[in-house]
Amino acid sequence: MKVSREEAEANRERVIKAAAKLFRERGYNGVGVANLMKDAGLTHGGFYHQFDSKEQLLAEACNYAIDSGGRRWDKIAAAAPEHPLEAVSRAYLSLEHRDNPGYGCVFAALGPDAARLSPEVRQAMTDGLRKQIGRLETLMEPVEPVERRQAALVVFASMVGALVLARAVEDEALSEEFLSAVHESIAL
Repeated sequence: MKVSREEAEANRERVIKAAAKLFRERGYNGVGVANLMKDAGLTHGGFYHQFDSKEQLLAEACNYAIDSGGRRWDKIAAAAPEHPLEAVSRAYLSLEHRDNPGYGCVFAALGPDAARLSPEVRQAMTDGLRKQIGRLETLMEPVEPVERRQAALVVFASMVGALVLARAVEDEALSEEFLSAVHESIAL
């Protein structure tokens, strides 16, 4: 049975959304096409009608996750106009974010995977990273643009690094210490 163009687009969006979550939870190699399509509520055979490859899907899933995360940052910053950077940092470096990688930062979850994949995936990460750095720049104290950009790069690298390390260690106290130390250094 043939599906309409609208149904096909809705199915594609379901696959991208499911992929964004699964790739962040399990990593690129931890997600098979069959399981991914099952999670999206579709059959395995439909995958190659929608995507040329798993890497193409990863690139699109990264774009989806980055855009979703950016909108979340915008809402958090708007709700705290006096201290938007501190609010974004607090949310990013939270236990909730640490414990839910499927709904979290694509850079912390998939950065090492992306470094080993196609130029298409790395380009999606690069474009998304530029968007997030740009968002952070707008939250920086009013300083010269070069200083603001450098500060945004340091803040983002610190937040991503802290989240990666907080997820990697078995020691709960050390995990929380990474998150807290970086948040406190940003909130100063």
